[in-house]
Amino acid sequence: MVRPPRLAIPREIKVLIAAAFVIALGFGLVAPVLPQFAQSFNVGVAASSVIVSAFAFTRLVFAPAGGALLEKFGERPVYIAGLLIVAASTAACAFAGSYWQLLIFRGLGGIGSTMFTISAMALIIRLAKPAVRGRVSSAYASSFLLGNIAGPLAGGLMAGFGLRVPFLVYAGALVVAAAVVALQLKDARLASGEPKPAPRPVLTVREALGDSAYRAALASSFANGWSSFGVRNSLLPLFAAAALSAGPEIAGISLTAFAAGTAVVLTFSGRLADSWGRRPLVLTGLAVNALATAAIGFSTNVPMFLVVSAIAGMGTGLLNPAQQAAVGDVVGNDRSGGKVLATFQMASDSGAIVGPILAGLLADSLGFNWAFGVTGAIVVMACFAWIGARETLEPEAAAAAPGAPSAPGGAPGAAPSGAPDTKAGPSRTTIDE
Repeated sequence: MVRPPRLAIPREIKVLIAAAFVIALGFGLVAPVLPQFAQSFNVGVAASSVIVSAFAFTRLVFAPAGGALLEKFGERPVYIAGLLIVAASTAACAFAGSYWQLLIFRGLGGIGSTMFTISAMALIIRLAKPAVRGRVSSAYASSFLLGNIAGPLAGGLMAGFGLRVPFLVYAGALVVAAAVVALQLKDARLASGEPKPAPRPVLTVREALGDSAYRAALASSFANGWSSFGVRNSLLPLFAAAALSAGPEIAGISLTAFAAGTAVVLTFSGRLADSWGRRPLVLTGLAVNALATAAIGFSTNVPMFLVVSAIAGMGTGLLNPAQQAAVGDVVGNDRSGGKVLATFQMASDSGAIVGPILAGLLADSLGFNWAFGVTGAIVVMACFAWIGARETLEPEAAAAAPGAPSAPGGAPGAAPSGAPDTKAGPSRTTIDE
């Protein structure tokens, strides 16, 4: 069997990947100091966890409006505006004079975050062909992770100069990212919102919910938001300080260890998702993340704490590219699915809101081992949703993926003949409508 030529990642996606690194680098600066900055206003673990949830809450509430802005103004303007809103919000956090000011300023940043997140997701899904969808998701996620590896470590060290300094540096990084996108994509026509002669059919949320893979993706997105975005950012630094008597430096290193574990796995998980299928990678990633997250609460020393943090990150690295590729398969290249994508994001944000609050209450009342144990149980529950879900990777796409087996028959677990038809039409090779 003659293998087709390796598909290249479009230039526009490469620009977004570069911007993602800058964004993640700045976010990583803030992550290890945010809970401790909140506690500097004399609040407890649960209240400091609410600061993390506030950002996700405004992302959740604003997601439907973000989709409407995307349709009216296009990806590029909405992306840039979102970055600048988060920059302004983050700079304001540095000058917060009370807990409530910090809560409001941090929450407002979620509006901009959902704007640039949905914009980037819509463009990536529209440009990436099924055979490279996992690889593109891995490349985009790897860029974030490289920033997250350097960011928390630098943020922990910057804490020595004051807990407000990382916020100002993050705001500056976001302005740089906005400038990169504005300059590099200025000649691209990104869904300008003008009437199109042949508009793409819209995939509604109701239709997507009829697909078992999309329902499973919502479950795993919620669990991942709870574990990897919510509890990781809110409780890991506090656990390091309270249970291990470690300072902000160890908190930053633990977040870096998580990101490093994810980054290592991302070097191959996207290719595996494109050749083996989405479902096997999702199930494996959820199981690894669940076990390692539960084990964090039983860490008795710093080395053990860092090791299990890294393993939990490996589970996330297996999960995310396959999960996002599955959603991309459901939407397809030639359909508009803004509300479907927004709902997927909202599931993650819901987990990131509920997780830190409930886990923080458990940590305050029963201890950190209960907080991390319940988090692991939530991730396990998402596994059951994926066990009964269909495989979204089509056999012909699996055969065209780099590293796929040459024998006919496609990916293991390919969609059965009775599965809902979610195959996209001819893939775009340009972003011009």
